[in-house]
Amino acid sequence: MSWIDTHTHIYLPEFTDDVESVIGRALKANVQKMYLPNVDQNTLEDMLRLCQRHPNKLYPMAGLHPCSVKSNWEEELNHIQSVYEANKSSFIAVGEIGIDLFWDKSTLPLQEAAFHRQIEWALTEDLPIVIHVRDAFDETFAVVEQYPEVKGVFHCFTGTVEQAKWITSRGMYLGIGGVSTFKNGGMDKVLPHVDKSRVIVETDAPYLAPVPYRGKRNEPAYIPIIGQRLSDLWEMDLKDIMSLTTTNAQNLFRHG
Repeated sequence: MSWIDTHTHIYLPEFTDDVESVIGRALKANVQKMYLPNVDQNTLEDMLRLCQRHPNKLYPMAGLHPCSVKSNWEEELNHIQSVYEANKSSFIAVGEIGIDLFWDKSTLPLQEAAFHRQIEWALTEDLPIVIHVRDAFDETFAVVEQYPEVKGVFHCFTGTVEQAKWITSRGMYLGIGGVSTFKNGGMDKVLPHVDKSRVIVETDAPYLAPVPYRGKRNEPAYIPIIGQRLSDLWEMDLKDIMSLTTTNAQNLFRHG
């Protein structure tokens, strides 16, 4: 058994100079598989090329990030879907998608429209979705509850116990990352009360590095640190955390 980093952006410019070393460190840390969510049409080709260089280790997702949803979102998404169609067997999910009201509340109607379309796309293709939500749990829940059959994960979950239970009661998963290690992150009050069978681990690299690397570039090799945090909070052996979260990831993505 090995770890899976279920959400990492190692195709971004932050890794241009040393991505092979980053992958090497991940493998050495027994993070044997890494799942790469897309951002927009500008990241799609770089992500695919990197995954093609590392088959059976790196796996891409197709989607339009809510912060990239502008007036031309339909054109963007049409392009992403065309690339998906040309490489259909490679993709394991539609993501990352969702609603983000931290940066720009004015685009909410566009974000909701893009979110709906991408959920419908995922259902058509029988793929899980990877959801980004920031300052928008109510708005995101309002969309998701219209699709009781959709499966997916709320990536970088930092919500409340009640929000966690809403998500897991619908058969969806919680993506737990570096915030769980932050002293004031609040997850120590939430994680003891969540459904363990609905938890997967992620880095969101290059963002949100766990303690003791907080503020520095994140990378997949830090997944065991997040696992150790779960081990401490759940009073479980680290190897059991690895087995549990990897099995959960395989159940969601039907892959791995």
